[in-house]
Amino acid sequence: MDEEEKERWNRKKQTLIDEISDKLINGDVATKIQGAREIRSMIRNRNSSGKIRVKFAAAGVIQPLVLMLCSQQLEAREVSLLALLNLASRNERNKEQIVTCGAIPPLVKLLKFQNTSNLRELATAAILTLSAAPNNRPTISSSGAVPLLIQILSCGSVQGRVDAVTALHNLTTSQEEPIIALDATAALPLINLLKECKKYSKFAEKTTSLLEIISKSPQGMLAITKAQDGILTLVETIEDGSLVSTNHAVSVLLALCMSSRNKYRELILNEGAIPGLLRLTVDGTHEAQNKARLLLDLLRDTTPEKRLSSSVLEKMVHEIAARVDGSEKPAETAKILLQDMVQRSMNKGSSCTP
Repeated sequence: MDEEEKERWNRKKQTLIDEISDKLINGDVATKIQGAREIRSMIRNRNSSGKIRVKFAAAGVIQPLVLMLCSQQLEAREVSLLALLNLASRNERNKEQIVTCGAIPPLVKLLKFQNTSNLRELATAAILTLSAAPNNRPTISSSGAVPLLIQILSCGSVQGRVDAVTALHNLTTSQEEPIIALDATAALPLINLLKECKKYSKFAEKTTSLLEIISKSPQGMLAITKAQDGILTLVETIEDGSLVSTNHAVSVLLALCMSSRNKYRELILNEGAIPGLLRLTVDGTHEAQNKARLLLDLLRDTTPEKRLSSSVLEKMVHEIAARVDGSEKPAETAKILLQDMVQRSMNKGSSCTP
């Protein structure tokens, strides 16, 4: 395509954008619905969708689409939601403009819909998409969306639950605003979601991050321990999770044990936490290693005066390794010795299984 043909094509495309925009700004409900559908179709079917998003926003379509979210016609709400989702995708400025135009209150109302699960699922996806922009998070956090997202963790569709977790995770990672408070009622559905997912997945990382926040309150700790297999699920995450999810999981168990060693020590030990914690002292991040050592110290059935700390034990292993290998490879030998201790601990645990 030469420059002249390219220019003709761009003019034709701009004319089409202007026509669709006019439908949304000046048309009746049926015309607006048609215009919203055309926006979605045009963005989805073009290679230059990024530029088209910018052109549509410049043409003034965002405000009328946001107003359609309050329409009495469910079809108008659905098509406007889909169009806004397409406009917001991979465009930070559009995300912020959608919120500035007042999209959050009607989206929160849609999160309350029980009988139209498709609209609620789309609204959850929209909250997720908009929460990806840091500047939007304070508005969303203060809108009443958080309790509704927590409800969706229990009763939403599979996709709705995944989107709700990710949206809550976005809202808790804001740098400029205080971390939102998560009600203890979120603990049970989050534990159930963690049970079902792969422990090394990104989803598990987000779920355990939320559980760590919940564990910072006494009510949250109680809810986590009362959830069926709650502690076991965290132990399994320490054994099989990624570096991120294991760090969050050990943080939760450590918070429990530090809050009341007498209350939670046996519960954690009974779920077979020792092998995973020993492995974490070898293979975890620096932060996770320290937390695992501290938790192992708290789990030992000895008085503080007689207790041999994990750091002392590790130092002894390094000294033994230095005697074996001299100064050449003591760290590598120490790691092998610690891994052997992990394996022996695991074998001992399995041999006691009936």
